[in-house]
Amino acid sequence: MQVTVDFNIDQILQAIKQLPPNQLKKVKKVVETSLETEKAHEHSELKKLVLDGPLMSDEQYENFLENRKKMNQWRSL
Repeated sequence: MQVTVDFNIDQILQAIKQLPPNQLKKVKKVVETSLETEKAHEHSELKKLVLDGPLMSDEQYENFLENRKKMNQWRSL
């Protein structure tokens, strides 16, 4: 059996403010752990996106280097 209770953020904050210091430390630890987990998840999504991105073939890379060389020559005129 599952019970769902809806609280708004102000009610949650008010309840947290009434906690004794040792329980406040527990709440802080849980929130910090949750934030670290979320941050790590965001980083892993970015890493996956970058690693799964398109790659240049050797020929495309050679063309890129040649074009960069020509652009540098043009800018130095």
